[in-house]
Amino acid sequence: MSGRSARGAGRAPVPESHHAAPGGYPGGMPEPRTFRDEPVSFVRRSGRMSEAQERAFAELAPFYVLDVPRDVAWTSVHPEARLDPAAAYGRAAPLTVEIGSGQGHAIVSAAAAHPERDFLAVEVFRAGLARTMLDADRDGVRNLRLIEANAPEVFATYLPAGAVDEAWIFFPDPWHKKRHTKRRLVRPGFGATAGAALRDGGLLRLATDWEDYALQMREVLDAAPEFERAFEGEWAERFDGRVMTAFERKGIAKGRDIRDLAYRRISRA
Repeated sequence: MSGRSARGAGRAPVPESHHAAPGGYPGGMPEPRTFRDEPVSFVRRSGRMSEAQERAFAELAPFYVLDVPRDVAWTSVHPEARLDPAAAYGRAAPLTVEIGSGQGHAIVSAAAAHPERDFLAVEVFRAGLARTMLDADRDGVRNLRLIEANAPEVFATYLPAGAVDEAWIFFPDPWHKKRHTKRRLVRPGFGATAGAALRDGGLLRLATDWEDYALQMREVLDAAPEFERAFEGEWAERFDGRVMTAFERKGIAKGRDIRDLAYRRISRA
Protein backbone atom coordinates (compact mmCIF):
# COMPACT_ATOMS: atom_id res chain seq x y z
CA MET A 1 0.00 0.00 0.00
CA SER A 2 2.04 3.02 0.90
CA GLY A 3 4.77 2.44 -1.70
CA ARG A 4 2.90 -0.66 -2.90
CA SER A 5 5.02 -3.10 -0.96
CA ALA A 6 2.96 -5.91 -2.52
CA ARG A 7 4.90 -5.57 -5.74
CA GLY A 8 8.43 -6.59 -4.82
CA ALA A 9 10.41 -7.47 -7.91
CA GLY A 10 12.18 -10.73 -8.52
CA ARG A 11 10.77 -12.60 -5.55
CA ALA A 12 8.72 -15.75 -5.70
CA PRO A 13 5.29 -15.67 -4.04
CA VAL A 14 5.02 -17.55 -0.77
CA PRO A 15 1.67 -19.37 -0.44
CA GLU A 16 -0.37 -18.65 2.68
CA SER A 17 -0.32 -21.48 5.18
CA HIS A 18 -3.75 -22.99 5.82
CA HIS A 19 -3.00 -23.51 9.49
CA ALA A 20 -3.52 -21.26 12.47
CA ALA A 21 -0.62 -19.81 14.40
CA PRO A 22 0.66 -22.20 17.07
CA GLY A 23 -0.41 -21.90 20.66
CA GLY A 24 -4.21 -22.28 20.39
CA TYR A 25 -6.87 -19.62 20.90
CA PRO A 26 -7.80 -17.86 24.11
CA GLY A 27 -11.33 -18.04 25.44
CA GLY A 28 -12.11 -21.40 23.86
CA MET A 29 -12.32 -20.12 20.29
CA PRO A 30 -13.38 -22.76 17.74
CA GLU A 31 -10.91 -24.23 15.32
CA PRO A 32 -10.26 -22.17 12.15
CA ARG A 33 -11.90 -22.79 8.81
CA THR A 34 -9.84 -24.22 5.95
CA PHE A 35 -10.35 -21.57 3.26
CA ARG A 36 -10.93 -17.85 2.79
CA ASP A 37 -14.25 -16.58 1.48
CA GLU A 38 -12.78 -13.69 -0.55
CA PRO A 39 -9.57 -13.14 -2.58
CA VAL A 40 -6.96 -11.07 -0.78
CA SER A 41 -5.55 -7.86 -2.22
CA PHE A 42 -1.90 -8.88 -1.85
CA VAL A 43 0.60 -11.60 -2.69
CA ARG A 44 2.99 -12.43 0.11
CA ARG A 45 6.61 -12.54 -1.05
CA SER A 46 9.71 -14.09 0.38
CA GLY A 47 12.99 -12.30 0.86
CA ARG A 48 15.76 -12.11 3.39
CA MET A 49 15.49 -9.39 5.99
CA SER A 50 18.50 -7.42 7.07
CA GLU A 51 20.13 -7.92 10.44
CA ALA A 52 18.50 -4.71 11.66
CA GLN A 53 15.08 -5.89 10.51
CA GLU A 54 15.52 -9.23 12.24
CA ARG A 55 16.57 -7.37 15.38
CA ALA A 56 13.44 -5.21 15.14
CA PHE A 57 11.24 -8.29 15.40
CA ALA A 58 13.28 -9.74 18.22
CA GLU A 59 13.53 -6.58 20.31
CA LEU A 60 10.72 -4.21 19.26
CA ALA A 61 7.84 -6.45 18.20
CA PRO A 62 6.84 -7.32 21.78
CA PHE A 63 5.89 -3.66 22.25
CA TYR A 64 4.70 -2.62 18.80
CA VAL A 65 3.15 -5.73 17.18
CA LEU A 66 -0.26 -6.95 18.31
CA ASP A 67 -0.43 -10.73 18.55
CA VAL A 68 -3.76 -11.75 17.04
CA PRO A 69 -5.33 -15.23 16.90
CA ARG A 70 -5.35 -16.53 13.33
CA ASP A 71 -8.06 -18.17 11.24
CA VAL A 72 -7.27 -19.85 7.88
CA ALA A 73 -3.84 -18.37 7.17
CA TRP A 74 -0.95 -16.57 8.80
CA THR A 75 -2.31 -13.15 7.80
CA SER A 76 -5.91 -13.97 8.73
CA VAL A 77 -7.72 -12.90 11.91
CA HIS A 78 -9.89 -15.28 13.87
CA PRO A 79 -13.47 -13.98 13.58
CA GLU A 80 -13.96 -14.10 17.34
CA ALA A 81 -10.81 -12.11 18.16
CA ARG A 82 -11.38 -8.50 19.28
CA LEU A 83 -9.02 -5.61 19.91
CA ASP A 84 -9.27 -3.81 23.24
CA PRO A 85 -7.83 -0.37 22.31
CA ALA A 86 -7.55 0.79 25.92
CA ALA A 87 -5.52 -2.30 26.80
CA ALA A 88 -3.36 -2.09 23.66
CA TYR A 89 -2.46 1.58 24.12
CA GLY A 90 -2.91 1.99 27.86
CA ARG A 91 -5.39 4.84 27.43
CA ALA A 92 -8.49 6.03 25.55
CA ALA A 93 -7.67 8.28 22.58
CA PRO A 94 -8.86 8.84 18.98
CA LEU A 95 -7.61 5.97 16.79
CA THR A 96 -6.28 6.29 13.24
CA VAL A 97 -5.79 3.09 11.20
CA GLU A 98 -3.66 2.91 8.05
CA ILE A 99 -4.34 -0.01 5.75
CA GLY A 100 -1.21 -1.10 3.90
CA SER A 101 1.28 1.05 5.77
CA GLY A 102 4.24 -0.15 3.68
CA GLN A 103 7.51 1.14 5.13
CA GLY A 104 5.53 3.17 7.66
CA HIS A 105 6.64 6.64 6.54
CA ALA A 106 3.16 8.20 6.70
CA ILE A 107 1.99 6.66 9.94
CA VAL A 108 5.24 7.08 11.89
CA SER A 109 5.36 10.75 10.90
CA ALA A 110 1.71 11.24 11.89
CA ALA A 111 2.12 9.43 15.20
CA ALA A 112 5.16 11.54 16.06
CA ALA A 113 3.31 14.75 15.18
CA HIS A 114 0.15 13.80 17.13
CA PRO A 115 1.05 12.17 20.46
CA GLU A 116 -2.51 12.83 21.67
CA ARG A 117 -3.84 10.28 19.14
CA ASP A 118 -3.30 6.55 18.75
CA PHE A 119 -2.29 4.90 15.46
CA LEU A 120 -2.55 1.38 14.10
CA ALA A 121 -0.61 0.17 11.02
CA VAL A 122 -2.03 -2.83 9.15
CA GLU A 123 0.51 -4.48 6.84
CA VAL A 124 1.34 -8.01 5.61
CA PHE A 125 4.98 -7.52 4.59
CA ARG A 126 7.44 -8.18 7.37
CA ALA A 127 10.25 -6.02 6.01
CA GLY A 128 7.87 -3.05 5.99
CA LEU A 129 6.74 -3.80 9.53
CA ALA A 130 10.37 -4.02 10.65
CA ARG A 131 11.21 -0.66 9.03
CA THR A 132 8.19 0.89 10.71
CA MET A 133 9.27 -0.36 14.13
CA LEU A 134 12.85 0.81 13.66
CA ASP A 135 11.76 4.31 12.62
CA ALA A 136 9.15 4.54 15.38
CA ASP A 137 11.68 3.48 18.00
CA ARG A 138 14.27 5.94 16.67
CA ASP A 139 11.74 8.78 16.89
CA GLY A 140 10.47 7.80 20.31
CA VAL A 141 6.98 7.05 19.02
CA ARG A 142 4.97 5.12 21.60
CA ASN A 143 1.39 5.69 20.39
CA LEU A 144 1.69 3.27 17.46
CA ARG A 145 0.86 -0.42 17.17
CA LEU A 146 1.17 -2.80 14.20
CA ILE A 147 -0.83 -5.77 12.95
CA GLU A 148 0.45 -8.28 10.42
CA ALA A 149 -2.91 -9.17 8.90
CA ASN A 150 -5.35 -8.94 6.01
CA ALA A 151 -7.02 -5.53 6.33
CA PRO A 152 -10.67 -6.45 5.56
CA GLU A 153 -10.61 -9.02 8.36
CA VAL A 154 -9.18 -6.44 10.75
CA PHE A 155 -11.98 -4.01 9.88
CA ALA A 156 -14.80 -6.52 9.71
CA THR A 157 -14.29 -8.24 13.04
CA TYR A 158 -11.11 -7.40 14.97
CA LEU A 159 -11.78 -3.69 15.45
CA PRO A 160 -14.77 -2.95 17.68
CA ALA A 161 -17.71 -1.22 16.00
CA GLY A 162 -17.18 2.53 15.93
CA ALA A 163 -13.68 2.34 17.42
CA VAL A 164 -11.86 4.08 14.56
CA ASP A 165 -11.73 7.86 14.18
CA GLU A 166 -9.96 7.85 10.79
CA ALA A 167 -8.94 5.17 8.29
CA TRP A 168 -6.28 5.73 5.63
CA ILE A 169 -5.70 3.84 2.39
CA PHE A 170 -2.78 5.41 0.55
CA PHE A 171 -1.62 3.97 -2.78
CA PRO A 172 -2.98 0.42 -2.53
CA ASP A 173 -1.91 -2.04 -5.20
CA PRO A 174 -4.02 -1.15 -8.28
CA TRP A 175 -4.06 -4.68 -9.71
CA HIS A 176 -4.26 -2.97 -13.07
CA LYS A 177 -4.62 -6.06 -15.27
CA LYS A 178 -8.30 -6.65 -15.98
CA ARG A 179 -8.20 -10.26 -14.81
CA HIS A 180 -6.79 -9.12 -11.45
CA THR A 181 -9.10 -6.20 -10.59
CA LYS A 182 -11.25 -8.51 -8.45
CA ARG A 183 -8.33 -8.46 -5.99
CA ARG A 184 -8.49 -4.71 -5.43
CA LEU A 185 -9.02 -3.78 -1.81
CA VAL A 186 -11.69 -1.16 -2.59
CA ARG A 187 -14.35 -3.09 -4.47
CA PRO A 188 -18.12 -3.46 -4.05
CA GLY A 189 -18.91 -4.28 -0.43
CA PHE A 190 -15.86 -2.50 0.99
CA GLY A 191 -18.01 0.36 2.28
CA ALA A 192 -19.78 -1.96 4.70
CA THR A 193 -16.47 -3.47 5.82
CA ALA A 194 -14.78 -0.14 6.54
CA GLY A 195 -17.97 1.41 7.85
CA ALA A 196 -18.29 -1.23 10.56
CA ALA A 197 -15.19 -0.02 12.38
CA LEU A 198 -15.48 3.75 11.81
CA ARG A 199 -17.33 5.88 14.33
CA ASP A 200 -20.24 8.00 13.20
CA GLY A 201 -18.71 11.05 11.52
CA GLY A 202 -15.34 9.30 11.19
CA LEU A 203 -13.30 9.80 8.01
CA LEU A 204 -12.05 7.40 5.36
CA ARG A 205 -9.16 8.93 3.39
CA LEU A 206 -7.81 7.41 0.19
CA ALA A 207 -5.15 8.25 -2.38
CA THR A 208 -3.94 6.56 -5.57
CA ASP A 209 -1.89 7.40 -8.64
CA TRP A 210 -3.85 4.97 -10.82
CA GLU A 211 -6.73 6.76 -12.56
CA ASP A 212 -8.84 3.68 -13.20
CA TYR A 213 -8.62 2.66 -9.55
CA ALA A 214 -9.43 6.19 -8.39
CA LEU A 215 -12.62 6.07 -10.46
CA GLN A 216 -13.50 2.67 -9.02
CA MET A 217 -12.89 3.87 -5.45
CA ARG A 218 -15.17 6.82 -6.01
CA GLU A 219 -17.87 4.70 -7.63
CA VAL A 220 -17.79 2.11 -4.84
CA LEU A 221 -17.88 4.63 -2.00
CA ASP A 222 -20.44 6.92 -3.63
CA ALA A 223 -22.73 3.89 -3.74
CA ALA A 224 -22.01 2.78 -0.16
CA PRO A 225 -24.90 3.70 2.16
CA GLU A 226 -22.46 3.90 5.08
CA PHE A 227 -20.65 6.93 3.62
CA GLU A 228 -21.10 10.40 2.19
CA ARG A 229 -18.59 12.58 0.38
CA ALA A 230 -16.41 14.82 2.53
CA PHE A 231 -15.21 16.83 -0.47
CA GLU A 232 -16.62 19.01 -3.21
CA GLY A 233 -16.00 18.68 -6.92
CA GLU A 234 -14.43 15.70 -8.64
CA TRP A 235 -11.64 14.93 -6.18
CA ALA A 236 -10.63 15.84 -2.64
CA GLU A 237 -7.75 18.18 -1.92
CA ARG A 238 -4.48 16.47 -1.10
CA PHE A 239 -4.57 15.41 2.55
CA ASP A 240 -1.99 17.60 4.26
CA GLY A 241 -1.50 14.97 6.94
CA ARG A 242 0.07 12.61 4.40
CA VAL A 243 3.82 13.02 4.15
CA MET A 244 5.28 13.13 0.66
CA THR A 245 7.04 9.83 0.12
CA ALA A 246 9.56 8.82 -2.54
CA PHE A 247 6.86 6.63 -4.06
CA GLU A 248 4.46 9.56 -4.48
CA ARG A 249 7.24 11.73 -5.95
CA LYS A 250 8.01 8.97 -8.44
CA GLY A 251 4.38 8.87 -9.55
CA ILE A 252 4.35 12.63 -10.04
CA ALA A 253 7.64 12.49 -11.96
CA LYS A 254 6.07 9.96 -14.32
CA GLY A 255 3.19 12.33 -15.00
CA ARG A 256 0.55 10.47 -13.03
CA ASP A 257 -2.19 12.44 -11.32
CA ILE A 258 -2.45 11.79 -7.60
CA ARG A 259 -6.12 11.41 -6.72
CA ASP A 260 -7.34 11.96 -3.16
CA LEU A 261 -10.77 11.03 -1.83
CA ALA A 262 -12.38 11.53 1.58
CA TYR A 263 -15.63 10.05 2.89
CA ARG A 264 -17.50 10.58 6.14
CA ARG A 265 -19.21 7.76 8.04
CA ILE A 266 -22.95 8.39 8.14
CA SER A 267 -24.68 8.22 11.52
CA ARG A 268 -26.01 4.78 12.40
CA ALA A 269 -29.09 6.30 14.07
